[in-house]
Amino acid sequence: MRYVQFIFSPTGGTLKAAETVSEVWSENVEIVDLSDPNGDFSAYCLDKDDIALIALPSYGGRVPSVAAERLGKINGGGAKCALLCVYGNRAYEDTLVEMEDIAKACGFEVRAAIAAVAEHSIARKYASGRPDAEDIKRLKDFSVAVLEKLKAEVCNWELKPAGDRPYKKLSGAGLVPKANQYCVKCGVCAEKCPVQAIDRENISTADSKKCISCMRCVKVCPHAARSGSKAMISAVSLMLKGSCSQRKECELFI
Repeated sequence: MRYVQFIFSPTGGTLKAAETVSEVWSENVEIVDLSDPNGDFSAYCLDKDDIALIALPSYGGRVPSVAAERLGKINGGGAKCALLCVYGNRAYEDTLVEMEDIAKACGFEVRAAIAAVAEHSIARKYASGRPDAEDIKRLKDFSVAVLEKLKAEVCNWELKPAGDRPYKKLSGAGLVPKANQYCVKCGVCAEKCPVQAIDRENISTADSKKCISCMRCVKVCPHAARSGSKAMISAVSLMLKGSCSQRKECELFI
């Protein structure tokens, strides 16, 4: 039996939640990084004795399109699977049901799902510091129940995660970070960009047609030399005030 974690976590919030869940399952968890633009994801093939965690962030209530594309190349081989959707305290809307559909199409047997909260990647004042100690305790409790269901020989009950089909319309990138005067052109942002939207020869900005507003380039810059438009971030923060100000809790579907 293998434990495998398929994860897309540009800024680390989804990773923290996923590690909390999977570390309860086993000390030996294989990590497959879906944010690697050079990954050969079609090479991954599981079998029915394996257990998998698919951990993705919610972008505008949907699965990020690049994560969906890369996950769709994996052969689940009948492996038992749990889903983990991580969102910035606004709403995850149709993300979990979309994850379920993608996983089933890949050949996974989806038996459980979790929705967890992490710091919003753009308006970082919302859910700042999450997942926090309370979240981690709840996620660990969830993970014990999920593992029990994943290991059951027979699963006769239908999983019903929150969300609708057809999914809501997928929104495009709205915020394209740019370099400021502190940029030394080290190229870390270009190297780490999940969609290769930053040209090493011109790293001052990113290709708006490729950029998914994941904010990884902002997160990984060693000189804090990359940021989004302050006016746009303020506008996003104001827009989210009503839906993000009240604390939302992790949820379990089992």
